[in-house]
Amino acid sequence: MKYLISLLVGMLIGATVFVLVLYYNPFVGNPSVSPLAVSKLDLVDLSYSLVSSDSIVLTNDGESHVQTHPAKVLQLWEPAVKNTRGLVTILTDGRGEPAGLGVKFSSDSERTELINSKVLVESVWHIYLPERGTFFVDQTENYWSYLRDIVVSARLNSGDNWRGSWHRITTVGPGALGTARVTGSTGDLADTQAEAVESILARAYSAITGPVAITGNLTIALPHQNESK
Repeated sequence: MKYLISLLVGMLIGATVFVLVLYYNPFVGNPSVSPLAVSKLDLVDLSYSLVSSDSIVLTNDGESHVQTHPAKVLQLWEPAVKNTRGLVTILTDGRGEPAGLGVKFSSDSERTELINSKVLVESVWHIYLPERGTFFVDQTENYWSYLRDIVVSARLNSGDNWRGSWHRITTVGPGALGTARVTGSTGDLADTQAEAVESILARAYSAITGPVAITGNLTIALPHQNESK
C-alpha cells in the first residue's frame, strides 16, 4: 500500500510541476513589438473596443461569459459554427475618430497545442475605409498569453477581476514573419497585397462579464495612396 501511495504522490507532484512549468514558462508568449515597425510602407493604425457593449454586434455560442450585444442578437449555437465569434465594430484612427467599419469572424483552430503554449484562433476581417475602399485580413492568432496573463489571473483573483497594463501582438501568421495577409477588394485598394498585425492592449478584465477596458489594434502596411491606384 505504501508503494501505491508513493506512486500516487509522485504522479501528483509530477503533474503539478508540469502545469507550473507550462504556466510560468518564461520562454513562450506573444511579442509586444510589431514586425512591421520598420516597414517603409504606409502604416494604418485602426483600433476598436473589445468591450461587448461598445460593439455594433457581438455574438457567440451563448455559453461564453462574454455577453452578446445587443441582447437579442442571434447566437452561433449550431455545431458548424459553435466555436465561432462574430463582431461588427467601428474602427477608429490614432486620434480616436471613426475611420471605418470592421466585421470580424474568429474560430477556434484545430492546430491548438496547449503543451506548446499555442491557443490558436483563425480569424478574418472585412474592413471598409471610406477614403480608400475595402479589404480582407486573414490571420492566425495565438491567445495563450492573453488567457494565461489576464483570463486565468482574473479567475484566480479573489475579486474575480484583473487590472494592470498589458500589451501583446496576437497575430502569428500565415506570413513568414508572423504577419497577417491583407487582400484588397474595392476602391484604391483593389488587388492590393499587403501585411498586417493585430494586438491587444488590456487594462481591466472581469471573470464574470469579460473585457472591461480592453482595446484591439490593427496595424496595416498598405502601399502609399498614390501607389495603390
